[in-house]
Amino acid sequence: MPLSEQEQRLLEEMERNLYRNDADFVSAVSGRRGKPNYTLVTVGALLAVVGIGVLITGVVISIPLVGVLGFALMFGGVLLALTPAKGSAPAAAPEAPAASRPSRSSWTDRMNERWERRQEGER
Repeated sequence: MPLSEQEQRLLEEMERNLYRNDADFVSAVSGRRGKPNYTLVTVGALLAVVGIGVLITGVVISIPLVGVLGFALMFGGVLLALTPAKGSAPAAAPEAPAASRPSRSSWTDRMNERWERRQEGER
């Protein structure tokens, strides 16, 4: 079932507000992370493998400090491999046409006003 024009406008306005107000969330969810840095991924994976080896060695020789060091190496390697490239640009928010921009009241204010009108109408 297709959305009505009013529902489509409301959905588009919600998307614009989300892009404008919560850019970090949008960039994390959108999947547009940019080109991965394969050097960091490779170094991180190697560091994680070395960390696993040091961790196992620490367990075998029963020295907790070596095991903790191995875990720290492994954890650091995974973080390094999963860190996004610093040169990647955040996702840009789509621009709204000038005619559809709200004048003074925000979207939440308008929704609150609509809710209050509905509540008053039911009494």
